[in-house]
Amino acid sequence: MSDPRPKIAVFAYSEPGYVCLEDLFMSRANVAAVFTHEDDPKEEIWFRPVAALARENGVPARTDSKIGPDALGFLRETGIEIILSIYYRALIPGEALAIPRLGAYNIHGALLPRYRGRACVNWAVLNGEAQTGATLHVMTELADKGDIVDQAPVQIAYEDTALDVFKKVAAASRLVLSRSLASIEAGCPPMTPQDESMATKFGRRRPEDGIIDWNKSAEQIYNQIRALTHPFPGAFAALDGKKLFIWRARVSGQGVGWKPRQKPGTVVSRHPFLIAAADGLVELLSWQFDGEDETREKGEIAR
Repeated sequence: MSDPRPKIAVFAYSEPGYVCLEDLFMSRANVAAVFTHEDDPKEEIWFRPVAALARENGVPARTDSKIGPDALGFLRETGIEIILSIYYRALIPGEALAIPRLGAYNIHGALLPRYRGRACVNWAVLNGEAQTGATLHVMTELADKGDIVDQAPVQIAYEDTALDVFKKVAAASRLVLSRSLASIEAGCPPMTPQDESMATKFGRRRPEDGIIDWNKSAEQIYNQIRALTHPFPGAFAALDGKKLFIWRARVSGQGVGWKPRQKPGTVVSRHPFLIAAADGLVELLSWQFDGEDETREKGEIAR
């Protein structure tokens, strides 16, 4: 007997992709196809594998490098009625989005229309935001611009790293999908146009973007460090002729009217490890010179 529920093609990767696919299987949704990616050997993989989850539930996982003629033919032949994209990293072309009769939807790791684009969680932490979230929206050929179906906010604690926030966003992604799935399957999800006047967009971050500018405030540097720490490439600076990665830090000696005795970037102390910023000090709690083991301040534990 055929499944009466609409056939869904899930394009998913990373932890949000995993938890959403897991929820679809748990709710007995008719997942007829899964597209994901091969892991990049140069990337620190901290999240669970979508491909393994698909196979465990009897659905082969495709890892097409791009959605070309073969994948389009597969979607048509399979009779896909809904497309769901959750942290899928490749462009899904308009020709594919036009296939499902009940529409195509994406989950973005921010509260759209703010933080459109790549690395939205890292950017939110780097910018010192107190809140972000997950947005379920209609997919269009223009990235992150479709009508909003649902949103769930998450709070960013002052101590949170990007990984901490990523895990919160994954949970929020599961929430918005689970409470919207029935209306999507019925072809009648609520839709609210995005307010373009509120839109912001941020680009992909590359490892070389992690260089620390000590002329910034101590808090800006602290935010940069927690936005880029493990499992991401890390914030770094040059010291003693070597590349120094800073994995954990805190603000020290900051305050209105505080004037550094040394210019920004000066090592003020080695024990504790203090470096001058524009308006205070950054205390290093975990650091690593390139090619050496990571060093942690006494009493600090790995996160």
